[in-house]
Amino acid sequence: MRKLDQKLLRDLSRMKGQIVAISLVIGAGIAVFTMAMCAYATLKDGQENFYRNFRFADVFASTRRCPASVEQRINEIEGVSEVETRLVHQVLLDVPDMVEPATARLISIPDRGQSKLNQVYIRRGRMPEPDRDGEVVVSEMFAEVHQFVPGDTVQAIINGKLQRLKIVGIALCPEYIIQIQSGSMLPDKKRFGIFWMNERELEAAFDMSGAFNSVSLKLAWNSDSNEVIDRLDQILEPFGSTGAYDRDDNVSHRFVDDELMQLRTMATVAPLIFLSVAAFLLNIVITRIITQQREQIAALKAFGYSNFEVGMHYLNLVLIISIGGMLIGTFFGYWMATKLTGLYHEFYKFPTLATQVNRSAVAMALLLTTTISVVGTWLAVGKAIKLPPAEAMRPEPPADFRPTRLDKLIPLHLLPAAMRMVFRNVRRKPIKSLASVFGIAMSVAVLIVGAFSGDSLDYLLDLNFRKAQRQDLTVGFVEPATESVVFELSNLPGVQTSEAIRSVPSRIRFGHRSRRIGLTGLELNPQLFRLLDSDEDPVRIPEYGVMLNSQLASTLGCGLGDSVTVEVLEDERPTLDLEVTAVVDEFGGMNAYMSKHRLHRALKESSVASGAFLKVDPNFEDDIYQELRSRPGVGNVSIKDATIESFTETIADNMLIMRTFNIMFAVIIAIGVVYNSARISLSEQKRDLSTMRVIGFTRAEVSTVLLGEIGLFTALALPLGCLIGMGLAWILIQGLSTESFRIPFVIGSSTYAFACMVVAGSAVISGWIVQRRIATLDLVSALKTRE
Repeated sequence: MRKLDQKLLRDLSRMKGQIVAISLVIGAGIAVFTMAMCAYATLKDGQENFYRNFRFADVFASTRRCPASVEQRINEIEGVSEVETRLVHQVLLDVPDMVEPATARLISIPDRGQSKLNQVYIRRGRMPEPDRDGEVVVSEMFAEVHQFVPGDTVQAIINGKLQRLKIVGIALCPEYIIQIQSGSMLPDKKRFGIFWMNERELEAAFDMSGAFNSVSLKLAWNSDSNEVIDRLDQILEPFGSTGAYDRDDNVSHRFVDDELMQLRTMATVAPLIFLSVAAFLLNIVITRIITQQREQIAALKAFGYSNFEVGMHYLNLVLIISIGGMLIGTFFGYWMATKLTGLYHEFYKFPTLATQVNRSAVAMALLLTTTISVVGTWLAVGKAIKLPPAEAMRPEPPADFRPTRLDKLIPLHLLPAAMRMVFRNVRRKPIKSLASVFGIAMSVAVLIVGAFSGDSLDYLLDLNFRKAQRQDLTVGFVEPATESVVFELSNLPGVQTSEAIRSVPSRIRFGHRSRRIGLTGLELNPQLFRLLDSDEDPVRIPEYGVMLNSQLASTLGCGLGDSVTVEVLEDERPTLDLEVTAVVDEFGGMNAYMSKHRLHRALKESSVASGAFLKVDPNFEDDIYQELRSRPGVGNVSIKDATIESFTETIADNMLIMRTFNIMFAVIIAIGVVYNSARISLSEQKRDLSTMRVIGFTRAEVSTVLLGEIGLFTALALPLGCLIGMGLAWILIQGLSTESFRIPFVIGSSTYAFACMVVAGSAVISGWIVQRRIATLDLVSALKTRE
């Protein structure tokens, strides 16, 4: 073994505590990176395989009723390789042991064989047989929550008639990897399910023989989807089309794509923060090791070792620490990815979803760790290379103790001798002191970034579901209903307040940008479905013009006073030029609102409603559910408490798991940073502290010098860390926000307190460990003359 290698092993042995701490900090960053990249590869691979093997369509459109003969015209559109027409109807279900109504989306499948597009994967059971009525295949999410198995039955109100449906299969479909009801932000697997049944039977039930109301297209390679959509809209417009859209606007696909985008953000932002802290720590440690080993470097050069060999000796020290941290992080990150994959099995439904080992991510983790570690310590290593032997043999010149402004601000002569030493030591090494403060501040910031999501979700739940949306039920009608229907609902026993809404599918344009949205007409001063400003005060619906939420306004690039074009996609399909008269913040979707009265006038219709919000007496809920279930005009019923439950089970649970991982890593970083700062201070001041012990200072007084410095650094770092944490949390929120879902920027006082307490606690524990080392100082060897 070479002499330099022996020296390297001795150095590693002497600083094993610091090496473990730094390796864990690096491992935390690599673990988050590996977890996110492996989870991304797993989800992406499952998505692509499911789409390819079961022929997920590229373009979708719905109509009221379109003759089957139109299919040929659609097939002739340039760029279309395959067409699938079908029937899709939404009905209410009467599920055993469930008081509230559930909604089913009935989708037709060919009487024999599979569909050409959006094929179903039979997990259990079989497909419906063509000569048996009432047989259906049900989505696995809905079946699992109700414990349905092949052979069970459920009742549905189909076109006003109660019909018993027999479940013969449990299935998955690429169109419904996650099933979300129209008009909802979140899945509700208990109250919304997908049912597939024979086309012949569905045609007879809704009198749709020789017609279809839904079409899916598969596009040829390299075709322009926008041109296909424009041509498809022209063909289907006379038949009540609500506008064609591509795969990106499919609710299930968008939800999975948003998750993939957030994983990419997580693989970028969080590891960058963690590894930056690790590089900073490495730089401090290596710089101070080189400072303490000046004489050893001079001796090595005097014995003939080249600059390259000396430099590689210290770089090897850095690489051993960083690669050790990378290995720890890679293995732990993969373990976390398997846990995340298990979570995805509950949220998303794929035929197979096995955790992928992302080899490119592992290689990238090695490259990233090595690069950041080497770059972070290169200046210090370069300093060792350039140090001439003669100069290195001499001790560093003593620090300058000239009076500064600090002496005028702080009456040092009134402080005990030990505390005067603390302030003077900090004063003579301002750069190193600032580096220590910044390192501890970063540990506070990382803790805040790891923990703040809980505050954001609590705020979101309270604002959105308690203060803004004060209704208990949202009722959607199959067709726009007259005011008399809404009047009947409002007079049901137990209904305390009701508000009608009018919603129409639309395409909104500003310049060259456009989005397909739902334009909602509300009363001028709604009391149940309220829109709130940043101060949580209700925003009045504009009497003229249109109100956009901030996400839609940002996507379109428009603001107050701009004129947008709204193309209504139903009935007479009018085109409206409306001024943006208000912008409101919302945390879900892209929505536009206007006066219900003005919307009726623009559509040249009577006062009809697409749905209603109801505030109900809890004692009458069961009766109201029974009444709504019996009304054929009711298409769906959304229950606010169920939405909150769904939110908690999906978004909140997912973020809670990630929050737990982040907090765990943040605590590791906090302890690592504070412990390293304390150990480095001890190494630098060992000779001074030993001198104090020899000339008569007590062990407590000597400890005060070192621990007082750690305490001072920690006290200065806490407020700085809170400010940095706010900035990093804001950056992370921007990266995780999507068109479907945004996280409010809220950090509670408890999160700041938690971060400060963890760092302060780490300082206390680190101080206790270092104080024990002070008690075992070898005074003779520490005071030997340096020559």
